[in-house]
Amino acid sequence: MHLFPEIHQLMRSPLDFAHILDEIPLGILVMDTNLRVVHLNRFFQALTGFSLDMARGIPCRNVLRSSACIINCPVLATHRKNRSISCTSDIINTDRQKLPVRITTAQIMDTQGHFTGYMETIEDLRSSASNDREKNVAYSFANIIGRSQKMETIFQTLPMLAQSDASILITGETGTGKDLVAEAIHQTSGRAGGPFIKINCGALPATLLESEIFGHMKGAFTGAVENKPGRFKLAHNGTIFLTEIGDLPLPLQVKLLTFLDDRIIYPLGATKGFNANVRIIAATHRDLKYMVSIGKFRKDLLFRLNVARVHLPPLRERGEDIRLLLDHFLNHYTKKQGKEINGFSEPALSVLLNYTYEGNIRELRNIMEYAVNVAQSTRIEADNLPAYLLDHEPIQRVSKIPATEAVPIPQSEQLPTFTAPQSAETEQTWSSVERQMIIDALKTSRGKKNKAAQILGMSRSTLWRKIKAYQIE
Repeated sequence: MHLFPEIHQLMRSPLDFAHILDEIPLGILVMDTNLRVVHLNRFFQALTGFSLDMARGIPCRNVLRSSACIINCPVLATHRKNRSISCTSDIINTDRQKLPVRITTAQIMDTQGHFTGYMETIEDLRSSASNDREKNVAYSFANIIGRSQKMETIFQTLPMLAQSDASILITGETGTGKDLVAEAIHQTSGRAGGPFIKINCGALPATLLESEIFGHMKGAFTGAVENKPGRFKLAHNGTIFLTEIGDLPLPLQVKLLTFLDDRIIYPLGATKGFNANVRIIAATHRDLKYMVSIGKFRKDLLFRLNVARVHLPPLRERGEDIRLLLDHFLNHYTKKQGKEINGFSEPALSVLLNYTYEGNIRELRNIMEYAVNVAQSTRIEADNLPAYLLDHEPIQRVSKIPATEAVPIPQSEQLPTFTAPQSAETEQTWSSVERQMIIDALKTSRGKKNKAAQILGMSRSTLWRKIKAYQIE
């Protein structure tokens, strides 16, 4: 059943209203008079993560999850003032990210002039917000911070890549910020007004991954009770970010290569394709050339993805950037926790500047969050740091930035992710380190696993799994 099947008498032939809404580069939410969701367009689904099936029939506030819903509902304001209302606010998507948006609400009237519902448009303001932050933050591009020579070279390259539609491959160790770079490229490109859709190629089994990426038609397999648009369709006129591309199964590599050749996606069970206008950005911490040599990755796909390449250096090779990042995350977490912490003691700073950071930026961020949580004075002391840092043999590194007070840098909304390095020796070392970090977080949270998961920057389910794996009582 189509909720909005056709528009008559506008053109010579009837028009599909839902298709028209899908082509508008704004999120559109249609509600009945009881403020319950009737329809979402494709952009809204990409922005929030809510599908029409998930949202239909529930109150709009449970889908938008905006501050405006609590403070001054724009829908009710529209009804009171009998005109359209626009406000700047935020929404929280299904990935629990808070996104800056502009919400515009208007009443819907039927052909007789009778009030019959509401329509809201949601404009994504991340691009303009990123530009404002960039003007106020030294040594940065979008949300990326650094002043080392290697990062300055990357900062010079990214604006040129952003203005092209060429496929980009981002490489680097886990925790170096590949996700952040991908989103920065999108937000500074001509596609910034379109969706940015991330797909983790290693997060789902192949059977579910194909449906998630390309979509499926009703009846395509057991359990497919209705049509599902894939991520490529949701990203139309935007960017697809394929993280951990090295984990993409070979059959899906073939299907992705086919899309790169003809730009048409075929959902499971479909006989007709959809021409998706999307830009591809891929990222991996794996050596794809080696994977090609052992038959785990297609050589022709590597060539198609590697039109332009950005390699992110590990943190240990970024010298003075470590001090900048320490100050940045100190400022971020002191504001978040409402604490007055002005900098680091000399012993604490010495430990932090001479640590190797095998987990790169992600590990540094976790260390700073932990330190801010346990600090009791106006400075970070050495005994506020995780215990494993104090046992670590220091490396010789000279910082060019005075080690006195934290440099105030506006907080970044998006942070890079971290997974354990792959070598056996490093993995063994990190396992013991991670186990101790979990124990420390549980002590800080007094056994509350939700709080411990927040301190560690991981989901509750991941924390439960690691507690079991490390046999932590």
